[in-house]
Amino acid sequence: MLNLKICRTFLFLLCVVYSNGRNLLANKDDNLLSSRSLFDEKNKDHWKIQAQWTLRTKLDAPLNTKVAKNVILFLGDGMSIPTLAATRVYLGRKYGQTGEELKLSFETFPFTGLAKTYCVDHNVADSACSGTAYFSGVKANSGTLGLSGAVKRGDCEGQKDSDNAVTGLMDWAQRAGKSTGIVTTTRVTHASPAAAYAHSADRKWEADADLPRQGLRCEDIASQLVRGRVGSHIDVVFGGGRKNFYSRKDKDANGNFGYRKDGRNLIREWLAKKESQGVYPKYIENRRDLLKLDKKQYGSVLGLFASDHLPYNLEADIDDPSLSEMTQKAIEILSQNQNGYFLFVEGGRIDTAHHETKAQKALDETAELAKAVEAALRMVDPDNTLIVVTSDHSHTMSYSGYSKRGSDILGLANVKYNASDNLPYSTLSYANGPGYKPHSDFKRHNLMLDDMNNLNYTFPSMVPIARETHGGDDVAVFAKGPWAHLFTGNYEQNFIPHAIAYASCIGPGLTKCKL
Repeated sequence: MLNLKICRTFLFLLCVVYSNGRNLLANKDDNLLSSRSLFDEKNKDHWKIQAQWTLRTKLDAPLNTKVAKNVILFLGDGMSIPTLAATRVYLGRKYGQTGEELKLSFETFPFTGLAKTYCVDHNVADSACSGTAYFSGVKANSGTLGLSGAVKRGDCEGQKDSDNAVTGLMDWAQRAGKSTGIVTTTRVTHASPAAAYAHSADRKWEADADLPRQGLRCEDIASQLVRGRVGSHIDVVFGGGRKNFYSRKDKDANGNFGYRKDGRNLIREWLAKKESQGVYPKYIENRRDLLKLDKKQYGSVLGLFASDHLPYNLEADIDDPSLSEMTQKAIEILSQNQNGYFLFVEGGRIDTAHHETKAQKALDETAELAKAVEAALRMVDPDNTLIVVTSDHSHTMSYSGYSKRGSDILGLANVKYNASDNLPYSTLSYANGPGYKPHSDFKRHNLMLDDMNNLNYTFPSMVPIARETHGGDDVAVFAKGPWAHLFTGNYEQNFIPHAIAYASCIGPGLTKCKL
């Protein structure tokens, strides 16, 4: 019998596929249902049925060419392909499976592609230039947001020149009369969400206090969310970064001081701005207020749930909303618009965990993104909602060794294959980062001495550096819904918003409605 509790988790377990495939093929050949278990991987029929079922589902999958009324763009910040593979095993062990055979919720989507992530001026992307690409359809320089490649990082005058500004999906959706929203586990002024609404020559200019010198009169990112043409019309904003919205002389409800030098309270300004637009707004700060929020009562909601980034899922408490909870509430609110909506959802702490080489946290945050995708799938109509799941860039984490199936992904590789110095190595490791451990007596550090199950364990790195860097490899793109087949193949990252705009009939370019 199948373990239904496991099958009902956000994991898409192959047991579901196999059970459907077995019923389908059993009608054709009862001999397949012999006494040998078809769930036994040593049985050749197990693999034949698996492959045949995959083939049949692909052959039977129709191409949806309807207009996408709604669009949800999910981003796993720093979610490399090795991160996906390792997360399957991490979850498998958590639910009593080996793990390698599992699929995350979005890995079941019918169409998959690869996006090239480099910036105009760098071969390895950061979250700012990549965010500009997948939001606006224009590649940019590293560290810049919502600006063309004509602007170098730190060029305030270039930022103020409107000819250099680029807009994208958030703006196009608003012009089409759709509701718009942002959900993130990072600061809402962080690079990825900021790329949706801001024009900044430096991603670090999140508050006025971040500007490098007096007299540099460029508008900071938090201010652009409240005052900007695109930012001020976003209907739902959920995430962290409360400190960037009020003065360093003031404290929030948790006793944390603000960060702004100009004395402004942008939360009050946001409320006033929304009221001037004829919208009844609501500001919230904790999970309790989020869950009890009446979707029909407020036209726009700003939720800043932490002074900085939201805590990692493994360290969150009862007052911290999960990515799934924020996603569900955002969909509830945005779905009230008869014209549809565009929603951006970011699992942003995958990236921060990788930078710290804390692989366990990175895998768990990836699992949280998969849960949020599944939560969205339960709420939307797949016939008129396009869901795209991707990443902005890779990381340097590798998944290596020859361990047995079901081995602890967070542990050591098979000791039978120790290195030539007869010391073990971990299955997961990084090319660079803070996990570097100095050699002693010309020998590598012995990982047997480490507590690798510690939540904050920094996994081994080859090169010592304070923060692990991004990787330059392509990232996966998963798509489901109207025109999802446009996302197959290998393409530049800036193609993504053009395909989304085509499917949803928004933006100035070619669309389904302009043929």
